[in-house]
Amino acid sequence: MRDDEKAEKPRSNSPSRSEFDLIERIRHRASNHLKNSSLIPPPSSLLFGIGDDAAIIQQQHGRDTIITTDLLIEEIDFHLDTTTPWLLGHKALAVSLSDIAAMGARPQYALLSIGVPRAVWDSAFMDEFYEGFFSLAEIFGVVLAGGDVSRTPERIVIDSIVIGDVAHGRAVRRSGARAGDHIFVTGSLGGAAAGLRLLERGARLRRKRTRSTYSRMVEQLLLRQLLPEPRVSWGATLCEEHLATAMIDISDGLSSDLAHICRESNTGATIDAARIPIDPLVINLCGRRALDPLLLALHGGEDFELLFTVHPRDLRRLPRKIGDVPITYIGDITKDSGGIRIAEGSHVWNLEPGGFTHFERDAESST
Repeated sequence: MRDDEKAEKPRSNSPSRSEFDLIERIRHRASNHLKNSSLIPPPSSLLFGIGDDAAIIQQQHGRDTIITTDLLIEEIDFHLDTTTPWLLGHKALAVSLSDIAAMGARPQYALLSIGVPRAVWDSAFMDEFYEGFFSLAEIFGVVLAGGDVSRTPERIVIDSIVIGDVAHGRAVRRSGARAGDHIFVTGSLGGAAAGLRLLERGARLRRKRTRSTYSRMVEQLLLRQLLPEPRVSWGATLCEEHLATAMIDISDGLSSDLAHICRESNTGATIDAARIPIDPLVINLCGRRALDPLLLALHGGEDFELLFTVHPRDLRRLPRKIGDVPITYIGDITKDSGGIRIAEGSHVWNLEPGGFTHFERDAESST
């Protein structure tokens, strides 16, 4: 499917009548999705899903269950005038899949709860939102096992839970990095942050595909923010092949998320600015917008790439690309507990975490 087709799904002419009507449609959609799942064989441990007070999942011997949750709040995490219901449904699942990938697990089930104001309920929003969700769920064989629907006074609230599994004791945590390990990152960085800056300055996705090279570049950066692609295949491979010693997804920013690994592993790190894989579109457009590509890559966040460490003895077994997603070596883990340094040519300086935090002002006022 083309990016413009993803961005603009056709609107339904039949808005939801009641929450029970909607739940029945979701149940039917989830059932069809399970039957047509690209996951072979389909998940067999789900004994009962939508239709009762709770889902029933049979535990499997020799496997660990991985559970993650993400909360998306309108006007905090997204704005309705900058996205579409379809894109929002996709992102609600994508951010949780990224957490599962960072643990090296394979996703299996999702629980999705959403609260909306009456005006949104009376529109085609809900059907389009779930279509976006299911379109991504089908790619990774994720089954919607339950959730909840409610009414809110003003803003949309979304709670996404994803359940995955991994071989017992094999989940990749943030705490496994050791001095001498090499640091890698998947894909490219800075694109999502640049897309956010463009949205803040009034850029929007267009219904019709433009022929302008500049407009196409802007659209691709907007989609990096609005249509993230979780690196599930990379995460599972790094875990199952016993390659990653520590791993995290880049949601808050490279500087912040590398600091999380160093803090949990009681180590430091040194990275090379020249090696950081900055999105080429960011480099191309930043000069026109007075933005620093390196700062966006370091502190921007929401790229949902994987940041991981590998012991030198395992480098020969490490794939350089899975699908069309490459990895890049950016530095090394050091013994300097908590200290992160970045080198740019002959200049080396301490890198302080600079990613997004929900309560930064509160944190500053309390120190």
